Amino acid sequence: MKAAVFKGAGIPLVVEILPDPEPGEGQAVIKVQRCGICGTDLHMTSGHGNDFPDNSVIGHEYCGEVVAIGKGVDTLKVGQFVTAMPVGGCGHCAPCLAGYPMACAQMQGLVGGFGEYMRIAAQSSVILPETLSPADGALVEPLAVGLRGVRLAQMQPGARVAVLGAGGIGLAAIYWARLLGAGKVVALSRSTRRADLAMQMGATGFETLGEGEVERMVALLGGMPDIVLECTGAVGMTQKSIELVTPGGTVVSLGFCTAPDPILPSLATWKQVTMKFSFAYDLREFQHCADVMAAGHVEPRLMISRTVGLDALPDLFEALRAGANETKIHVDPWGGQ
Repeated sequence: MKAAVFKGAGIPLVVEILPDPEPGEGQAVIKVQRCGICGTDLHMTSGHGNDFPDNSVIGHEYCGEVVAIGKGVDTLKVGQFVTAMPVGGCGHCAPCLAGYPMACAQMQGLVGGFGEYMRIAAQSSVILPETLSPADGALVEPLAVGLRGVRLAQMQPGARVAVLGAGGIGLAAIYWARLLGAGKVVALSRSTRRADLAMQMGATGFETLGEGEVERMVALLGGMPDIVLECTGAVGMTQKSIELVTPGGTVVSLGFCTAPDPILPSLATWKQVTMKFSFAYDLREFQHCADVMAAGHVEPRLMISRTVGLDALPDLFEALRAGANETKIHVDPWGGQ
């Protein structure tokens, strides 16, 4: 098969011909139809100390057609259109049975969406409705990240919500906050380049971070936010979330900052802030995202900037690493663009 291979930090992806994968026990192989490029892909190939292994095929926002079934799999059939969580577990422990294999002691990553074929864990997969497109299927994973973060906030109907960041996860958080009952949602970002998109995804206001940010945010929300969803992963944004949230409010971190990020505990204590840190999603959240899109909620499609083929991916990946202005790019491993 053809795949874009991560060779090591500081080295562009290389398109190579690799052996087709075979399904192990409890696994299936899919023909990848689409895979989104995530900020995590860029971060974990940049030499920050937690990179993907050298000579690996990455890509975890994928969907595709089942083409092979491994031993012990009775929940999938060849020809089905599926997406899957990019992990597998033992299948028998409490976390696995609850649909959260991330907490399994035997958890293993299953990435590889930047290739024509890849292995998935059958128990971590969701069969997608035929009404969904490959582009829809590859949006399930980032949407599930946003859904989990909003659910963790335990938002009350009519809540005032501030979302820091207007990238893919920030946009997903905006979408779910509005869909799940927020009163007003204000997006705050360092630039205005995604202001229109944030509004289309459900934000009721958009402001840039900087001088006067609190006053401008309060004017749009009608008060301090009950919930702040931190979706940038940048150093300093956790503390800023504490500063912005109303006393007694809730801060949820979805940004996955991998560097030390100091906060002032006395301010959080004085304000009696509840802080939560959201990691990934579970299988029910994956299923819910697919069901909502199948019911006709098509706003998430607006996040997709364009679709490219594998041959174009290495140069594009480096452009994104350098800060190219794109929102969500999908890779079609069988396309020629």
